[in-house]
Amino acid sequence: MAKNDVKVLGAWPSPYVMRPRIALNIKSVNYDFLEETFGSKSELLLQSNPVHKKVPVLIHGDKPICESMIIVEYIDEVWTSGPSILPSDPYDRAIQRFWAAYVDEKFFAAMKGLRSAQGEERKAFLDQVTEGLALLEEAFGKCSKGKAFFGGDRIGLLDIAFGSFLGWLKVTEKVNGVKLLDEAKTPGLVKWAERFCADAAVKSVMPETEKLLEVSKVLAAKMKGAPPPKN
Repeated sequence: MAKNDVKVLGAWPSPYVMRPRIALNIKSVNYDFLEETFGSKSELLLQSNPVHKKVPVLIHGDKPICESMIIVEYIDEVWTSGPSILPSDPYDRAIQRFWAAYVDEKFFAAMKGLRSAQGEERKAFLDQVTEGLALLEEAFGKCSKGKAFFGGDRIGLLDIAFGSFLGWLKVTEKVNGVKLLDEAKTPGLVKWAERFCADAAVKSVMPETEKLLEVSKVLAAKMKGAPPPKN
C-alpha cells in the first residue's frame, strides 16, 4: 500500500486520534498524519466528517471513515496480514466491545469531570474513577487470561480503547495530586500500563505527560474564559 493511500486526520493530544494510529502501527501500515490546527477545523475535515465535524478521520484511498473505534475495527478487517486486533471468538469480541464502550461512555467521562471539579463534586468524580479502575482491573484479569494484555499476548481492541487514555490519566493524577493507578489496588493495570506504553506500536504516538499538561492548562483556561497561560 502506497503511503499516501492512507491518511489520518487528527491532533496529537487526542486519545481518540491515538487509536487508529496504534492500530495502523500494529498492522505495519504506512500512513500520512495530517495534523489539525488546535481550535479550528480544516476544509478536508469538514468534507470528510460532515456529520460530527471532528477527528479522527481515516482516509483510505478517497474513502473517509469516522469514529475512532469504528476506524480501528475497519483497519483490522482491511489489513488482515498483520496481527489481529479483535479476538477470533465471538464472545470474546463482544466482551471487549462492551468494555471499550464502558471506557468511552463512563470511565473517561468521570476522569474528564475530575480534572475540573471542586469540593463534593470532585469527590464524587474521584469515587467514579476509582470504581471504574477497580472494574477494569477485574476485567483485565478475565480478558487477559493471565497474559500481558487485555487482548492476550498482543495489544487488542480493549488495550487500544483504554490505553489511549493513559497519558490523560497521568495528567489527571498530577493536576489533582492523586494516585489513580495504584500498585496496591490495581496491580494488574499498573504492569499492563507499563507494557502498553513500552510497546513499539504505542511508543511513537503516546504523548509526553508534560506536553499534555500544557494542553490541559490551555483547555482549562478556555473553559473559564481566561487567556491561556504563556508557558
